Amino acid sequence: MFGVPYVYTQSKVLKARLEYLRDTFQIKENDFLTFDAMRHAAQCVGRALRGKTDYGIMCFADKRFARMDKKGKLPKWIQEQMGSDVLNLSTDECVQICKRFLRKMAQPFPREDQLGLSLLSSEQLQREETQSKIEHKIQKVEVAIN
Repeated sequence: MFGVPYVYTQSKVLKARLEYLRDTFQIKENDFLTFDAMRHAAQCVGRALRGKTDYGIMCFADKRFARMDKKGKLPKWIQEQMGSDVLNLSTDECVQICKRFLRKMAQPFPREDQLGLSLLSSEQLQREETQSKIEHKIQKVEVAIN
């Protein structure tokens, strides 16, 4: 992502919204605009990941994303991937990290390695089904009592 996706601030609708937030909730214009920009950034990069088996590369190509006032407004799952070792990189460093990641992801990933982590084992599935049946019966009893 190149740049921070701030909205057009001269819009009359946005100015009215910012005035309302400032007067009603004491929210500063800059705080709202930054929060909104980070929400848009998170939605944009999050589109690459739609399921458990998806993977993608998020490149925030703007040094402002490394600042705590921006980074702190991103979702936790993104913040956790933004360690100091991957911030403020040159283009060449970013390309090398991406190549290394893609080579690693291209390797076969055996199903056995996923059991208990991203997939449930047969025993875990059985326990989940049993727990669900018990909870369903408890709800029926509670409804009957009331």
